[in-house]
Amino acid sequence: MSVRDWREVIALAAQPLVQGGYVRESYPQAVIANTLTHGAWYVFEEGIAIPHARPEAGVLKDCFSLIVLDEPVSFNGSERADIVIMFGARDRNAHIEEGIRAIVTLLEDEETLVQLRRASSAAEVISIL
Repeated sequence: MSVRDWREVIALAAQPLVQGGYVRESYPQAVIANTLTHGAWYVFEEGIAIPHARPEAGVLKDCFSLIVLDEPVSFNGSERADIVIMFGARDRNAHIEEGIRAIVTLLEDEETLVQLRRASSAAEVISIL
């Protein structure tokens, strides 16, 4: 998937979550506002970004979406990332303890990252995960 900038990535990652009733329409704006205020601390050197906002920013149900970009993007001056996982958790502690930990554990394996970057369809990504 090709994008112009990090804001577009946030909007695209949020789209299925909004449409599915997992987050409110305001959630992607909260993620953008957090990034502008606090920086993109959610970007890891492996080229993975896990943008999210606090539960009260509009999370209705625990959720996540994943986008693999054709070209890495810098999030407000951060390192560049091409695997973007937006998530939302209704519980403050669960968002750190369960959400981020589960995602990081899943993506610790270098082979999984290689396979995700090579995937050409949503079905392939699902089978990898």
